[in-house]
Amino acid sequence: MKKKDFLSLTDFTSEQLRRVLKKAAELKRATDHRPLEGKTLALLFQKPSLRTRVSFDVGMAQLGGRVIYLSPDEVGLGQRESVADVARVLSRYVDVIAARTFRHEDVEVLARHATVPVINALSDREHPCQALADLLTVQEKTAGTNGRGIAYVGDGNNVAASLALAAVMSGADFRIASPEGYDLPEGVVAKVRVLAAESEVQFQMLRDPNAAVRGADVVYTDVWTSMGQEEERKRRLKAFAAYQVTEELLAAAKPGAILMHPLPAHDGEEVAAGLVDHPASVVFDQAENRLHAQKALLIELLGEA
Repeated sequence: MKKKDFLSLTDFTSEQLRRVLKKAAELKRATDHRPLEGKTLALLFQKPSLRTRVSFDVGMAQLGGRVIYLSPDEVGLGQRESVADVARVLSRYVDVIAARTFRHEDVEVLARHATVPVINALSDREHPCQALADLLTVQEKTAGTNGRGIAYVGDGNNVAASLALAAVMSGADFRIASPEGYDLPEGVVAKVRVLAAESEVQFQMLRDPNAAVRGADVVYTDVWTSMGQEEERKRRLKAFAAYQVTEELLAAAKPGAILMHPLPAHDGEEVAAGLVDHPASVVFDQAENRLHAQKALLIELLGEA
């Protein structure tokens, strides 16, 4: 049977996405479920991480497997050793690879040359594992995703790209407000438009944060300056000054709307100071759900005995 990879949300059909989310909800309630006994996950990271590393490590252990963490200095991906060779060598040792890279192309090369499943644990193009946790959280907090309105305010980055794809695939309307020059990439927009039409949901790209948030069930934001963009910080702070999520902006959403953020948050930048502790905030439930969603993903890719 052909191996399955998870480099993008579009590697799954809507049906697969629903199946993984259903499994994640079941695993969240399970107390002793170890279907991956004897399996090994390699974490191949170029970027530091808290949630991604710990959730994969703990999740694999809870499923009965084990994890090997490979730091940038240990491997030198694409520098000391070619990406293709790393993929071929790891495939002889482990059952699945989760890679956190600067360039999406490196994840694609890993998948092309690996004979075991490869998971995109974050690249510059997408963050699909985060989107799985996001959908699980929306399902829990708003009684499902179908017919919900998700509003994203800020940079059209990798998190926004995966969230946009995930939202329309799961039957939710998606609106994004970004300043000029910081929109979702054209390739992502084209995919989202096609998927939105298939799901008969709305997709809008706006400039006005208030218009995006108005009547939404979910208000979502992310950092204005991601890892690797530190030199752009001053320019980005100026460009995004009108895109901070405040209590006033949150109040424009539907009553009972939830606030989401993938963390780490820059308090006082993309979110007003103290807003992650607002009663509407579910950011720490969202962070916990990385664990449950990724456990379901690992079972989907490796199979369940």
